[in-house]
Amino acid sequence: MLSTEALTEIKSKLVIKAREHGFQDARVSDTSTSGYFAKFKQWVNDGFHGDMSFLERNQNLRSSPDELHPGTLRVVSLRYDYLPEHAGFVKPLKHPQQANVSRYALGRDYHKLMRKKLDAVCRQLQAEIETSDAVDYRVFVDSAPVLETSFAEKSGLGWKGKHSLIINKKAGSWFFLGEIFINLPLPIDEPVEDLCGNCSACISLCPTDAIIDSKKVDATRCISYLTIENKGPIPISLRSKMGNRIYGCDDCQLACPWNRYAQISKETGFQPKNNLDTISLLQLWQWNEKEFLDNFQGSPIRRIGYQNWLRNLAVAIGNSVYEPQTIELLVNKKQEANDLVCEHIDWAISQLKNRQSNDLTVNKKTQKLINCVTNMLPRDA
Repeated sequence: MLSTEALTEIKSKLVIKAREHGFQDARVSDTSTSGYFAKFKQWVNDGFHGDMSFLERNQNLRSSPDELHPGTLRVVSLRYDYLPEHAGFVKPLKHPQQANVSRYALGRDYHKLMRKKLDAVCRQLQAEIETSDAVDYRVFVDSAPVLETSFAEKSGLGWKGKHSLIINKKAGSWFFLGEIFINLPLPIDEPVEDLCGNCSACISLCPTDAIIDSKKVDATRCISYLTIENKGPIPISLRSKMGNRIYGCDDCQLACPWNRYAQISKETGFQPKNNLDTISLLQLWQWNEKEFLDNFQGSPIRRIGYQNWLRNLAVAIGNSVYEPQTIELLVNKKQEANDLVCEHIDWAISQLKNRQSNDLTVNKKTQKLINCVTNMLPRDA
């Protein structure tokens, strides 16, 4: 049986090793999901998870970490910043012809990168503990039925914002979460105060009004869900509101005043690849399937598949400026598009022909968002 002093020392070593491997913070909570799981289950029962059926499965594992990994006594939540140095916040908001990709997906897929680092942290920790044979762990990065934001909030890594993301007082919300389930009763950290106050910027500036209540998001209206998890058609009523957002959406984070304290990531793998931070919609549209697969090797974007990629692009192009060349390119792509994509292409052509103007004005929400970003973040490089 390890003493309190020994457990405190082990926790200190874990935090140090986590920082050595690039994590900015690591905090510990118990395994109780009391209160959190009930809210999650109600959210699913209300249908706000859309077609993400995996959220309906393994509810017992989600509510009880020690069933997901037997012997778990503590959950270590870790923060890994991902904001690239040249994030390009304003340009894609101002220019509808430019692709607007969520900042987390501009570079390398974070799942394998972080999981490898978490494994390294735990292996090194095991090697330094005299009773290493008794130390058991399992790492998670946005995988398996884990209530990651709940444990992050419980541990004091930050508080859950009204957009449902974790916000850190000194680092905003531009970071990934990772977890270590461990069988050691490490000292527990305390939660921090919710500092959102009366601010509702993320709610009012959401392009599709997906944030329906404080800390509750209707995924079926969320652009991140619509462009990534959704396998079917994008609802016609939401298409024009999506603008040029083709993979994910960062608007709720851009609106958040706490992100003036966001930290630039030192991870070179998160830097933009394939010019995704500046590339035009039409350039991406002209990629064939092989180019899509080759260019997105090691990228999180690859997993949505070429046809859904075209679906997203078609909507964005339909929301962009009219040019005769654009119509021709849309029609030509039908040769390799499935029925789902062809319907979105027809919608885009109809939108452009009805508009037939290059004079696209920025809507009020987007202009307010641009003002927020300009006032808060001096790094629209």
